[in-house]
Amino acid sequence: MGRIVNFRDLLGLIKDKASMSKAALLSKPNALSIRLAVLRATTHTPRTPPDDHHISALLLLGDSSRANASPIITALMDRLRRTGNCVVALKCLLIIHQIIKRGPFILQDQLSVFPATGGYNYLKLSEFRDGATANTWALSSWVRWYARYLETLLSISRVLGYFPCSSSCSVVKEKQEHRISSFLNLDLIKDVDSIVTLIEEICNVPDSLAREGDMLLQEIMGLLLNDYISSVNEILLRLGEINERTSCLSFGDSVELVCALKRLQDCQERLSVLYLVRKPSIEMMWGLVQELKDKVGILKVCKEGGNLLSLKASESARFDQRVLGAVDSVGFRSGRFDLIRNVL
Repeated sequence: MGRIVNFRDLLGLIKDKASMSKAALLSKPNALSIRLAVLRATTHTPRTPPDDHHISALLLLGDSSRANASPIITALMDRLRRTGNCVVALKCLLIIHQIIKRGPFILQDQLSVFPATGGYNYLKLSEFRDGATANTWALSSWVRWYARYLETLLSISRVLGYFPCSSSCSVVKEKQEHRISSFLNLDLIKDVDSIVTLIEEICNVPDSLAREGDMLLQEIMGLLLNDYISSVNEILLRLGEINERTSCLSFGDSVELVCALKRLQDCQERLSVLYLVRKPSIEMMWGLVQELKDKVGILKVCKEGGNLLSLKASESARFDQRVLGAVDSVGFRSGRFDLIRNVL
């Protein structure tokens, strides 16, 4: 269980024991093993990542049937939303991340549909505060950010149809590679935009000295690195396909693509500070981003210059019509319409 170093740790240990005793007394027999597995993996102490064998036991329980997978997610969410302790909250979020990364498909599926609406503040931690100490107050910002990051990851899985960082989705991702050439330009750009949103959220990780020497936070940063590299591979796949289609991109598609690429480039400096890693895929992505951004920008100007002039002319004509309509509505005589036309 780790060494008890202060009264808060002692109180946390007592709470863990009480929660397990309560689960043993009140839980139905078929739910007892699930409740205990969640409690053992999300203890108040020590402030270290959950033991891998506790996580593995939880994932194994969820791999048996949907009847087990659903109560696991329910118990985990219940634990997360009831706690006011930042360590317990971070452990719950880390387990959710582990489910996404290496959990069985049936468990990931239950996570994706809980609750059915999903969406903003899915995990309901946007106002989380643990004000017990200055340190727990600082860690609270990690809880809020980590929940927001996982909400983003869950939202992106609905766009892509799978979790980009999941080892359980390898078969789906392989099929995606073969089908990518059949995607519409708009769908490819939408995918890129979604993945860029995830990378932007990685860059929003709190600036804090707390993660230095903190095993729990270092574990989270390691999972984020895995997500970053997986995101790079997903972006490369789609940008490679888009690079073959630049000549047939519409003006609107070109604008959307360049905006997404600009946002991605804005993340480069922050990512280089967070992760001192050099991988060929990462270097290739940054090179392709700049190349594609320049290429699409030139084509957009060359191909759509005339359209821009037409757009301005049509806007001017509509403005003229709106003004004349407004004048007509207040009852000006026809003789004054000529004057207004001349002014316009």
